[in-house]
Amino acid sequence: MAYEERGAAQGQQRLVGAEGDLDDQQLEASLRPGTLDDFVGQKRVRAQLSLVLEASKLRGRTADHVLMSGPPGLGKTTLAMIIAQELDVPLRISSGPAIQHAGDLAAILSSLTHGEVLFLDEIHRMSRPAEEMLYMAMEDFRVDIVVGKGAGATSIPLDLPPFTLVGATTRAGLLPGPLRDRFGFTGHLEFYSVAELELVLRRSAGLLDLNMTSEGFYEVASRSRGTPRIANRLLRRVRDWALVHEVDLIDARTAGAALDMYEVDARGLDRLDRNVLSALVTKFNGGPVGLSTLAIAVGEETETVETVAEPFLVREGLLGRTPRGRIAMAAAWEHLGLNVPDHAAFKDPALRTALATESPDEEQPTAF
Repeated sequence: MAYEERGAAQGQQRLVGAEGDLDDQQLEASLRPGTLDDFVGQKRVRAQLSLVLEASKLRGRTADHVLMSGPPGLGKTTLAMIIAQELDVPLRISSGPAIQHAGDLAAILSSLTHGEVLFLDEIHRMSRPAEEMLYMAMEDFRVDIVVGKGAGATSIPLDLPPFTLVGATTRAGLLPGPLRDRFGFTGHLEFYSVAELELVLRRSAGLLDLNMTSEGFYEVASRSRGTPRIANRLLRRVRDWALVHEVDLIDARTAGAALDMYEVDARGLDRLDRNVLSALVTKFNGGPVGLSTLAIAVGEETETVETVAEPFLVREGLLGRTPRGRIAMAAAWEHLGLNVPDHAAFKDPALRTALATESPDEEQPTAF
């Protein structure tokens, strides 16, 4: 299993994991907005995308190819479906990992109809031969099919109907330049604010026929890590808790009790996150400590700590990554209810400089 696949698999097991599972897909299908006007958040991307789609309809031509990037759970698939809906054309869905040979892509492209939207999720994970075939298909609406092998091989050109490719990626940096350049519009989705997540939850609660107070919506939204998928998943757990305990009106106390039972705290951290912070603070005095040593201390795989727990902890300013290893920031001590010691690593001027200048990918873990 590939490195990022292992991290994703671990994330799917967590209530606060941004990767979707089968239950999420079924729920999202019933809650997914159908138009840009119904889509909550991402105001800048929505405005730009609306202009692109409206212009294509006025010209009477297919829309430019669209690339959506950003962390999982923010609405890339939903926007692809909305694009097809707004253009009133069919939608074909596939993914990069499913296209491992050029022939796989040729089969999909040759069956497209005029104006159809082709959505490729995790487009950065396509095979290189398929990627090179896609260049010509996007630019010239044509592919060359090679028949035979060796000296007897023959290239047969195949014209394609005009179509719109919508690519989605969680790692835009892995896309080769020639592929990125062929997209007419690129939109990067940002994490949602608590206020935006409250709007998402209000819409979902209405569709699920749930009675919640404003304080209840805030309680769930504030623990949702800025991600609509997580917000809807937590809402489902709160709904189950209220149903079992025969609560008709869900307020902040009810929502908090339900999420506390699932070990999701007020800041959105779960058991794994707190274990990482606790080990870093109590066992290693706030660091710096190497990744592998930290993973052993919490009884998890290195990939799990690095790809599942760390991104959110770093984003929240709870954990820092330096060339000498991981360090606990002031917010970590405070979140755990501990006093920040005078000797805390984050106070070291050299490490503070490293936090601002070093890339995590260049990090060399310290052995302990």
